[in-house]
Amino acid sequence: MTKAVDPPFLVAFNLTRRCNLNCAHCYLDAGTRMDGDREELTTAEVEAVLDEIVAVGDETMVVLTGGEPLLRPDLESIARYGAGLGLMMVLGTNGTALNDNRVSALKNAGVSGVGISLDSLHPAYHDRFRGYPGAWEKTMAAIDACRRGGLSFQIHFSVTDDNAGELEDMIGFARESGAMVLNAFFLVCTGRGESFTNICAETYDDVLARVTRAAYGESGLMVRAKCAPHFKRLALELDPAWPITAAHGYEAGGCLAGTRYCRITPEGAVTACPYIEEEAGSLRRQSFSTIWRHAPQFRALRQPVLKGRCGVCEYSKVCGGCRARPLARDGDVMGEDFLCAYQPQGGAVIEPMPARIDGGLRWSPEAEARLKRVPPFVRRMVRKRVEDYVRERGRERVTPEDMQALVRRRFGDAGPPGFGGMEFPGRGGRSG
Repeated sequence: MTKAVDPPFLVAFNLTRRCNLNCAHCYLDAGTRMDGDREELTTAEVEAVLDEIVAVGDETMVVLTGGEPLLRPDLESIARYGAGLGLMMVLGTNGTALNDNRVSALKNAGVSGVGISLDSLHPAYHDRFRGYPGAWEKTMAAIDACRRGGLSFQIHFSVTDDNAGELEDMIGFARESGAMVLNAFFLVCTGRGESFTNICAETYDDVLARVTRAAYGESGLMVRAKCAPHFKRLALELDPAWPITAAHGYEAGGCLAGTRYCRITPEGAVTACPYIEEEAGSLRRQSFSTIWRHAPQFRALRQPVLKGRCGVCEYSKVCGGCRARPLARDGDVMGEDFLCAYQPQGGAVIEPMPARIDGGLRWSPEAEARLKRVPPFVRRMVRKRVEDYVRERGRERVTPEDMQALVRRRFGDAGPPGFGGMEFPGRGGRSG
């Protein structure tokens, strides 16, 4: 019997290659940066793809990105259509074209939140990194506009050797500015970024450890590492009881490429992630369902045969390493992630938390409705923690008050940060 394929948690939809910046690290080709590409999916084609995505999984989060998605005149129309299908629609942007009017339009179209790229608190560095004088000032204005307009936002910080020392200051800024999440991105050298030296192994290890400690200590701000699966190993080492890995039911552990995440290019190609450029299929020739469920590359990533240190590591199922890095450097998607310094200790493989076969508890309709608003990649973990809480009190029925009590215990009266406590890993090219 063929094993059922879970729907994606998240789909990054690159709507356009057009962009108003010129970032050295971008994974997209800059050839169509100014004028776009006549082969880009039309509004109707994008909407048809959204129909196909919701047919596979109606709880999937869709990140509209680019290039710079704000340059697509039909952006609000696309967002409104996806939100009408019940999909969570979010935006990844460089922020330079985001003002009060646009924030209002995006909210009215059903956009749940935006991720804004900010790579330094020093204007000159950010402008140089993004290839556009004045970009920093416009990006900061976009953050202010989101705050004024009540649109939830995250800050995306691309870490390099040159700005790694700013991590703690950036976390402080994100907290004080009202951001819900600070995502530290660790770039993979592909596309135009192949010639961009982003981070050395020593800095990578140091920054990732600092991100982990910050993520553990922050209560009013979510801090996460992206494109750095080793974050999960460090989390388990820091506190084995910290419920942030697959060992505790947090299903967004390790590398999600092709397993619970994929990217769609502006022309309709589907890839495992933005940094794995080989097409798994084309949406102009196949349905999203067919590609997601049957593409050979995706099937291989779901049952990986890892090599090198990754293949013998006890953290292979909660981390597994980035699959794009060995592919970019050595041409082998199953190779070891060379940026990881960990040496396997020969212990037993740490297994993800198994699904509960019989919860044994009844959930009130109101509690079930609230649980459905929890992102699918943490829902199993949340269900377990709530049911354990209720059992400890000798009861057999879960209520919304039980869920709220756990939220207050973890986050205080302010509640969880993020889009209902959620975060999204998908990014666009320069907009990410």
